[in-house]
Amino acid sequence: MAAADQPVDRVAVLASLRARVARLERGAASEAGSIALCDTIDRHLPNGGLARAALHEVRAADPGAAAGFCALVLARATGTALWISPVPDAWPPGLAAFGLAPADLVLVRAERPADGLWAFEEALRCPAVAGALLVLRGALPDMVAARRLQLAAEAGGGIGLLLLPDTTLMPPSPARSRWRVEATATEDREHPCWQLTLLRCAGGRGGAWSVTWRRDKAMLETVARTALARQAGSLS
Repeated sequence: MAAADQPVDRVAVLASLRARVARLERGAASEAGSIALCDTIDRHLPNGGLARAALHEVRAADPGAAAGFCALVLARATGTALWISPVPDAWPPGLAAFGLAPADLVLVRAERPADGLWAFEEALRCPAVAGALLVLRGALPDMVAARRLQLAAEAGGGIGLLLLPDTTLMPPSPARSRWRVEATATEDREHPCWQLTLLRCAGGRGGAWSVTWRRDKAMLETVARTALARQAGSLS
């Protein structure tokens, strides 16, 4: 079937137009700035950080590490953040260790995937929401649904995070970036270490970094692999 004969997603087109009008009314460009992670990673990203007004995927090789990374991102969005999941598995005091204040956090329980997607889209479309996260444990949203999420983020100006299980399935997605987060061995329980892998980045290239979260400094720092190897060796 020719492209001209394909059915038009009228809802998505309308959402796109609304997004453009919203950006014009705010006097902003299509990008609404970025969220800094750390200098080394920020220099690698095309926006100098994680793009706001955009959807991003986070694959959880380790659920705790991925939750910590997402909490860090939402905290740096500076504002109201929604955490949407099928079960109430988010622990606000634990997320606060990564800078996400309980006063800024709204927990939403959505047992049905359709309800979760609806709540996520509405949150992203709201200018009062700085960031929103949706935990998905089942089927990924199709391309039309994912495109609606990206358009909603453009309209609202906040950042959207899809927290997914780590699988070999990597379907096409309009998300601006796709990350894998896993924990790495460390003897310092106060400063967790992660392996961050940038699997895909619109307008950029992939990469991988070993990092540690310095809670005392509220900073994410890159760590040399040799240092991690020494720590792992001391634990064996």
